[in-house]
Amino acid sequence: HVQLVESGGGSVQTGGSLRLSCVVSGYTRSSTCMAWFRQAPGKEREGVADINSGGEPRYSDSVKGRFTISKDNAKNTLYLQMDSLKPEDNAMYYCAADPSRAYYCSWGEYGYWGQGTQVTVSS
Repeated sequence: HVQLVESGGGSVQTGGSLRLSCVVSGYTRSSTCMAWFRQAPGKEREGVADINSGGEPRYSDSVKGRFTISKDNAKNTLYLQMDSLKPEDNAMYYCAADPSRAYYCSWGEYGYWGQGTQVTVSS
């Protein structure tokens, strides 16, 4: 039974930083695509960043240069370092996994999801 549990969300002011964590249990494969998505009220869920089994990251244009995705395979943990936060980053952030893919990640193929962690940025 695969489980993804996020933590690290909270409230910060514009320009602040947060680090999200996602602990994965139920499988220990390191050769998988992992991602962070977010969903703001009234908006569709969007992919923020993902990382393949080779450690290659990919970012949406809205967060490029401000967010950094990383993973620690030994700890089965995915991270998202968020710097220079803006009010438009307000959203529920979700961790996701796609064990069927290793190197060619696809935003639409993530099938395992965490429960989410809220990020609130005040101006």
